[in-house]
Amino acid sequence: MRITFHGAAQTVTGSQHLIEVNGKRLLLDCGLYQGRRQESYDRNRNFPFDVRKLDAVIISHAHIDHIGNLPNLVKRGYRGPIYATDATAHLSNLMLLDSAHIQEQDVMYLNKKRDRRGEPPAEPLYTAEDAARVAQYYRDKGYEEVFEPIPGVRARLVEAGHILGSAAVSLEIEERGKTVKVWYSGDIGRRRLPLLRDPVLPTEADLLIMECTYGDKPHRDPEAAYEELRQVVSRTWQRGGKVIVPAFAVGRTQELVYSLNRMITAGELPRIPVYVDSPLAVNVSEIFSHHPEIFDQETRQFMEDNGRRSALGFDLLRYVRSVEDSKALNERQEPMIIISASGMAETGRILHHLKNNIENPRNTVLIVSWQAPHTLGRRLADREERVKIFGEVYERRCEVATIGGLSAHAGQDLLVEYARGVRGTAKAVYLVHGESKPAGMLMEKLVEAGLKRVFYPGLHERAEG
Repeated sequence: MRITFHGAAQTVTGSQHLIEVNGKRLLLDCGLYQGRRQESYDRNRNFPFDVRKLDAVIISHAHIDHIGNLPNLVKRGYRGPIYATDATAHLSNLMLLDSAHIQEQDVMYLNKKRDRRGEPPAEPLYTAEDAARVAQYYRDKGYEEVFEPIPGVRARLVEAGHILGSAAVSLEIEERGKTVKVWYSGDIGRRRLPLLRDPVLPTEADLLIMECTYGDKPHRDPEAAYEELRQVVSRTWQRGGKVIVPAFAVGRTQELVYSLNRMITAGELPRIPVYVDSPLAVNVSEIFSHHPEIFDQETRQFMEDNGRRSALGFDLLRYVRSVEDSKALNERQEPMIIISASGMAETGRILHHLKNNIENPRNTVLIVSWQAPHTLGRRLADREERVKIFGEVYERRCEVATIGGLSAHAGQDLLVEYARGVRGTAKAVYLVHGESKPAGMLMEKLVEAGLKRVFYPGLHERAEG
């Protein structure tokens, strides 16, 4: 058996891990790489393996850095099954169509400027038509259901607690009379997060492939992040400004909406209007409502205590679908909260809200998730004084606030506990989905915890099992 790390290797985007066993090929995740624009475009268009020789794909969850390159996979000739939980398959269809739509719209906007400069037109990475083709290949699997994606491999999807439908992947691989157990964490959630159940930790594995996004620090209690959110909104309200939040349409948006619902219901915030400016987030929230069995006990109790009130709906909340209504928000001057995609401020409507609000000192840009290097979100999180949006330079005069405690990724303490669960059986631990600093610090912690063979594989590096 051989594992090749084709993505999320010494970085936090583009998750792709290829397993070759019994003459077959199984891909774990097929994410979109995000970074410098030309590098991203080239890496995402060109796969480092023969797509037509791929036999099966298993998807851990529906974030774009784990599913976003599926349309190109199918476009290049993949015709096999794509295994995922029911919620992940449902969410992925929406996410990919939205990703394609955003790319088409952004290229259209960009090409107007390129045409005026006499430059050749740019092309989207993929189209909505490409994205729609992916749906026919999904094969839904329930949590803990055993299935055989390729001969000799028994697979299970296990609750990861990261976003709706997220899963770790447990593989029992038989080859030449030898059995090897591989556990791929996907993105590991946290305990006591809003809405979701806690992640299930591994208890046995020969090889552990584990994310390490926050391997350098533990997170504060989610309730501390809740209080930080309340304070940011309160002080922005007091100076008459808007809170602009780049947020992933799946997961983070719903957590923010639920937290704001709790605050306003309890009288902890003034009655400030909340706008979710993302057609995708509207549809995603509907899917959340269709899966109440995945809500945690605290969320179900909140709904029960408030007369079965929706966790993701209240009178001051508006979901914005149309472009016209989105534009109208930038013409209004009163205090409000605008939550808009994308989460790293690279594409979509959030760019227009930032362009129109970043130079106003009354406003706040609130960063609520990890930001990849070279993205606009990272430049804002680093509080750069000037940033480019749609090729134009803007002076950042607004406040920038960051709340790391809202992360849906496990912090260092839980990551150590996660790996320690396989200390008695693991022959190797491979850290992926993390930058060098957190990976290095986590490696030290894991060695201290008794896991002696811990690796941080580079892009396209191979491991034998």
